[in-house]
Amino acid sequence: MENCCGLVTVKNEPVPLKSIAVEVSVQGHVATVSSTLQYENQEQSPLEAIFVFPLPGEAAVCRFSAKIGQTEVVAEVQEKQKAQEQYDDALSSGQQAFLLEESDESPDVFKLSVGRLPPGEKASVSLDYVTELAVQADDGLRLCLPAVLNPRYQPQGSDSGSAGSAQVSSVPAGSVPYSLSLSAHVSSPHPISGVESNCPLDPLNYLNTEKTQATVSLAAGHQFDRDVELLLYYQDTHQPTAIVEAAQASAKPGTLMGDPVVMLSLYPEFPKDVMSSMTSHGEFLFVVDRSGSMECPMHLGSGSQDRIGSARETLLLLLKSLPMGCYFNIIGFGSSYESFFPKSVEYSQKTMDEALQKVKEMRADLGGTEILQPLKHIYSQPCLPDQPRQLFLFTDGEVGNTKEVLDLVKTNAGSHRCFSFGIGEGASTALISGVAKQARGHAQFITGQDRMQPKVMQSLRFALQPAVVDISVKWNVPKEVSVTPLSPPIRVIFQGQRALLYAQLTGKSSGDTEGSVTVKYSLAKQPVENQLSFSLKPTEDTGMTVHRLGARTLIQSLEVEEREQDGEKEGVKEKVIELSVQSGVSSAFTAFIAVHKGDGQALQGQLLRRHVPTPMLYQTSMYMTQSCFMARCSPLMMASSLQMSAPGKLKLSKKSKCKDLDDLEVFGYDCSEDFDSPAPTSKPVRDPLLQLISLQKASGSWVLEAALAEVLVKTEEEVSKPKPAQVDQEVWATVLALVWLYGFKMEAQEEWQFLAMKAVSWIQAQKVASVSECVQAGNTLLGCQVQKDTLGL
Repeated sequence: MENCCGLVTVKNEPVPLKSIAVEVSVQGHVATVSSTLQYENQEQSPLEAIFVFPLPGEAAVCRFSAKIGQTEVVAEVQEKQKAQEQYDDALSSGQQAFLLEESDESPDVFKLSVGRLPPGEKASVSLDYVTELAVQADDGLRLCLPAVLNPRYQPQGSDSGSAGSAQVSSVPAGSVPYSLSLSAHVSSPHPISGVESNCPLDPLNYLNTEKTQATVSLAAGHQFDRDVELLLYYQDTHQPTAIVEAAQASAKPGTLMGDPVVMLSLYPEFPKDVMSSMTSHGEFLFVVDRSGSMECPMHLGSGSQDRIGSARETLLLLLKSLPMGCYFNIIGFGSSYESFFPKSVEYSQKTMDEALQKVKEMRADLGGTEILQPLKHIYSQPCLPDQPRQLFLFTDGEVGNTKEVLDLVKTNAGSHRCFSFGIGEGASTALISGVAKQARGHAQFITGQDRMQPKVMQSLRFALQPAVVDISVKWNVPKEVSVTPLSPPIRVIFQGQRALLYAQLTGKSSGDTEGSVTVKYSLAKQPVENQLSFSLKPTEDTGMTVHRLGARTLIQSLEVEEREQDGEKEGVKEKVIELSVQSGVSSAFTAFIAVHKGDGQALQGQLLRRHVPTPMLYQTSMYMTQSCFMARCSPLMMASSLQMSAPGKLKLSKKSKCKDLDDLEVFGYDCSEDFDSPAPTSKPVRDPLLQLISLQKASGSWVLEAALAEVLVKTEEEVSKPKPAQVDQEVWATVLALVWLYGFKMEAQEEWQFLAMKAVSWIQAQKVASVSECVQAGNTLLGCQVQKDTLGL
């Protein structure tokens, strides 16, 4: 084996990328992220370095520059093919060039090419992007810095080898041969309550007494084993806000960059009576990823549940929480798809039991991640009258045809709402957020130590509760000023959701410097009106963040329109290119190009190409590239269970947990030996909460039985004896279950709140006279002090 100087990949090639430094500037609900990548060529020949990396799906890349020695070259935005040709011409003529382009398949994957770096030369590449911060269910604002780029599954027959496709080189997440540092400056109109992260942070440092400005940094030694997530908490987050940003001084008035742009943030607060009302209608379709990657653990570390196991538990909760009178179905997908029922069935004890049995048998055994076909199948089924269709999509989001999927969802957006869940590190933000946005739903990401269940139940709450509809926005400005909306109209806002609207302000008012916006909507059939005044005098020094996000919003709408028309509508692509070039914001049809002519001397020597590896999770060995093997063996034991056997074959030790030997042998693994599964040493401990939930009937009630007594840690006799004489056994069992939930499991209330509401409704329907006596007797038996009012009785 040859010795290579410097850091090397698994293929023994030097890695020219040495470090990434990130600076984040947050202003309220939006952020600018600046990344600086340090390259060094430690080889004897000129080098071309290729780096494929993820960005948030909603991000707008707005600046790209390269510094070689003391010379800085700022890239310009050009039509993509023209930029690629200019890059190739520069390399072939011996010049240095830098190219940044968006993947053709997905707007959250970018490719950076650093061309003709001379031997021994250092270069630093700077990349800026702006992004909106997503609102979480607890009112936190989420900024995600994707570090992990999982392989994107290409459906059969798709063109994955095209010029715009991102070919990914990878190493296991803990072995990334470059470092990451991050610092953030946060400013908000409202006081900052705190900043949290899934990675270790240095302490938060407030910069003023009002606590409206603060700085925070990532602690040293980041391992690249996860996406970096910052959660920001502000006081008074539900207050609507408007920011007017000044025009770019050098831009022509009347153009997007030459006029002020206003950003309106709407975050309606829902009254308590609306929050407690629930619909009993709906067709609920649970679409679950059963591809091989769902066998991976939820997070790194011992004792982590696999993704498909977490999905099974989540489906148990969902099935128990559905209201009587609704319809449902469960569809699993991978390379193919399977439905539990030929078509949606009415929710009853019989159909719930049938579905739960199938959930128990559900495995991650359907191959790759092809999401397009199951969606086409769902959309081909007619909607049920008076049963609004609600889609719940669970996936680790590793698909290659994101844009095609989003276009299909948008075409069918009028017939359904979609709630999407990205499972694990590296899930595509473009797919998860895009599907929810196009189908008027809500997106959630489950990463690190997050539990899936609370987040899914929050989305079920949105699906079961009234949403804000019939939204109209009226701008009131002086007659000399005109307003051009940059955002598509908002169709729906759920409890806990925020909408950002952008608009261009053309013209100047001679006198009046105030404008206002009136937002009207309907909530639970009640009309609501909000008015917000704002100054037409723009705020200076905001780094053009609002303009660029406004441009990105308009570009994304036009890109979808262009794809829907299949390029047949004239002028749309040209308009995107013009807007992208003018605003300096990336698009599907443009790229950033920078050429450094240096001293005019052409660089001599053969040009070497090096792919900078991207962090991947669960790739524990250089041999572990076959997704089938990854899917069927426990990732935590792979490294220890692999041995070399006959030439060209890998042998598995008896400790392995292979579930499908035939597939392994196809890929050249020796699975000929018998696998001994050791006998379990003890009965597995079941979570008492899940045990109690699994015992509940579809109607909402519980039955007095031995299994219920076991959960309550009592004998059957101990449970039966204190029952008030005139009370039915089923009512008594249901009251006991409620008292136990409120007495011992309040920390998990988000997970069981709907099945408790069902139980209360069922008790009330029985018209029991002695509910107070029941609750008191239940408290005495279980040693609790739960009030009748707390239970909702």
